[in-house]
Amino acid sequence: MEIHYDHPERLLGNIYKGIVRDILPGIGAAFVDVGLDEKLFLSSKELSDQLWKERRGRKGQALQIQRVLKSGQHIILQVKREGIGTKNPQGTMKISLPGRYWVFLPTDERLGVSRRITDERESRRLKRIAKKLKREGEGLIARTAAQGASEEDLERDFNYLLGTWKGIEEQAQRVKAPALLYRSVDLVRAFLRDRLLDDVQRVVVDSEKTYQEIKDFLSYMHMEKFLDRVELYRGKRPLFEARGIEEQLRESLQPRVRLPGGGSLVIAETEALTAIDVNTGSDVKHQDQEQAILNTNLEAAVEIPRQLRLRKLSGIIIADFVDMKRKDHIEKVIRTLQEELKKDRVPADFVDITKLGLVEITRKREGESLAGMLEEEDES
Repeated sequence: MEIHYDHPERLLGNIYKGIVRDILPGIGAAFVDVGLDEKLFLSSKELSDQLWKERRGRKGQALQIQRVLKSGQHIILQVKREGIGTKNPQGTMKISLPGRYWVFLPTDERLGVSRRITDERESRRLKRIAKKLKREGEGLIARTAAQGASEEDLERDFNYLLGTWKGIEEQAQRVKAPALLYRSVDLVRAFLRDRLLDDVQRVVVDSEKTYQEIKDFLSYMHMEKFLDRVELYRGKRPLFEARGIEEQLRESLQPRVRLPGGGSLVIAETEALTAIDVNTGSDVKHQDQEQAILNTNLEAAVEIPRQLRLRKLSGIIIADFVDMKRKDHIEKVIRTLQEELKKDRVPADFVDITKLGLVEITRKREGESLAGMLEEEDES
């Protein structure tokens, strides 16, 4: 289960015409005024490929931001990360426009295929089509949904994205900075575009208006085969209550998570990192201790990635597994953890295990954690 809130002030994916205000050579960054309460933080790593060419820089070589940007300069940039706590939203000049089958990169020469497409022949086919479609200076990444899609559908999706970008460029010529050039699609449409694949059996909604909007959007995106999977819930009890989601929500905010074998996880979220402590059950002393510890850690290796997804935890995660003496047991737990992390649609990786036995995990940040979102919802 994953939980998302469509916040009315959601910025992620929006594209702006901004004004460079403050340049900080010491940290290789700038602050850009896009007309919001907070300026966007722009790192030198987020400068576009076009600027590399203009300055004759080599990829991988540090590009001094003060040589490229000047105070008062107008630039087009996109919100890459929402602001969290005291941190400003982050911007990028490496624009990306997601469609059903492609992510279009108008300022970044890059070709790629979703890591979920493992068929080499299909991967080569998609790269061949991408090379034929894109123009010089542009990039394309094939999304998971592109697997098996006809060339006609792939070309239609690309033309839609190209038209969107041309509209953004024309808008940028007309308006004065700071200004919004493009607003990212709302959460419902983004979910349908990004996540509605053949393995999704039903989409259940409890609003007549949303139900009709979904049907219209699927037709517009040429996704008619999914129309009969959309269901309007008409029950008397609230949908979340009837499907047990309210109960799962409450459980997901508790620090302690029970494991099937009697052990538990204790999850503590802080601004700097998330700490997860793995504990054995009380009856471990009555079992083969090494095997009992292995079983607990294997259960934790499955449950931890699930909790990261459910709670929308990101950044640095430190997991303190129960100490294991045997090397083969340690390797088995790490393999299990790596396999479970691969199931995450958000990039999540096992980094290392320290001398103290602490497991380091990173997960790409995509907005607030579940606890943070629910806290904001309660305050509003």
